[in-house]
Amino acid sequence: MRSKWIEYNGKKIFYQDFSNLLYRSDLVKKELEEVHAIVLAEPLNSALVLSDFRNTNITTDLIPVMNASSNATKGHVKRTAVLGVTGIKRTLADMLTQITGQPLKYFDTELSAKIWLAED
Repeated sequence: MRSKWIEYNGKKIFYQDFSNLLYRSDLVKKELEEVHAIVLAEPLNSALVLSDFRNTNITTDLIPVMNASSNATKGHVKRTAVLGVTGIKRTLADMLTQITGQPLKYFDTELSAKIWLAED
């Protein structure tokens, strides 16, 4: 598993690393299964999540899997910051937010995402 817990400014953040997987939806799905279980183990409304999708394309076969995972884990997530989502990927992410009700905040840099997550 590539994803891991990190700490920033005294806050524990779950860094979900989906970066640099290009068109490898099989690897994204595998990573998603593993992070799904970790988030579900966290108390309700507690997890600070940083999802990194830089250099990874979200293919149509990933949408239902991502929707299901987001729906299942949203009660455990306090805040989600997302990296690498622009253009059509942003449109798909906005659809995910509408479907699941899990708000996402998009960032251009990892540092700005960490600062926002650690604010609260």
